[in-house]
Amino acid sequence: MEDARIVALYWARSEAAIDATSEKYGNYCYSIAYNILANAEDADESVNDTYLAAWNSIPPQRPSVLSSFLGKITRRISIDKWRARSAEKRGGGEIILALDELSDCIPANKNVEQEVEAAELGKALDRFVMALPLMERRVFIRRYWYLDPIASICQRFGFSQSKVKVMLHRTRNSLRNYLEKEGI
Repeated sequence: MEDARIVALYWARSEAAIDATSEKYGNYCYSIAYNILANAEDADESVNDTYLAAWNSIPPQRPSVLSSFLGKITRRISIDKWRARSAEKRGGGEIILALDELSDCIPANKNVEQEVEAAELGKALDRFVMALPLMERRVFIRRYWYLDPIASICQRFGFSQSKVKVMLHRTRNSLRNYLEKEGI
């Protein structure tokens, strides 16, 4: 079913919207959740929470790209669940490694004044990522947005592990230099 039709089902408040969403985007949402949580039950719960959040968000929102809309919701819910689990000292997964890799590039928010700078940082990151060559962009996004393990990225693109690691290292260095030039 086409995305516009699925969104129309949400607007009509038809429960068929959930079934259509699950059929078309269930595996996509599950892979995002599982990469963050590394736990099948928690990933399933996050996907179900995604459907509920989509139901509660549409209407009033009318997403133009349903996959991105659902992916963003799934990612937010999964990260929140991971934080809660980590606070209880029960966690693990790729998120620690991916965020640790980026920690040298992106400054941490420590006070209220820096909240305004966070919006500037987001825009700068968007510009940086969009300026990357296509393959580097895809690898970067798979690692730091979807939080894919390096082995999964290697398999997806047919690269060796060393190639992916070097590509990510160089991209992080470029990001650090770019952000310094932007004054961030």
